[in-house]
Amino acid sequence: MNIELIIQSVMGLVALLALLLFLLFFTSDSSSKKKTKPKKKVINKPSTSTKPSTDLNSLRNIIKNKESQTSALKQALEMILKYHGTIHTKLGVRAHPDFDPYMDVLFTICRHPNADKDMIINFDRELGRLNPEYIQDINEAITKGLTSRRV
Repeated sequence: MNIELIIQSVMGLVALLALLLFLLFFTSDSSSKKKTKPKKKVINKPSTSTKPSTDLNSLRNIIKNKESQTSALKQALEMILKYHGTIHTKLGVRAHPDFDPYMDVLFTICRHPNADKDMIINFDRELGRLNPEYIQDINEAITKGLTSRRV
């Protein structure tokens, strides 16, 4: 009789634990959803600081801006190499989806009116040195960018 009582007690405790875990996870999710305020639309004002953000998208925006000066382009490329230089390893033969922004940067910098050959070559070499398995893809992106450049 003692074994039956122990088994019933363990089963009761497991059921109680399951009920408490259910309450813990579902009530905390619903209460956190109720407490969040709706997001307000933020208007991006140009910053007056001289140090640009290290976010990859903001650095890409500097490069995509046709009015960016050569010094701003060099600084953006150096920051990309410093903070975002390594790319995830390839997925077999295919490039990782995270390589697409780098391909866009390479293509855009080749077409930029204020980019010079030294800037492109240095970025190509350093990105290839940091990611040796992507050298062929990097070269293809630069070739596409240079061939599409208007003379």
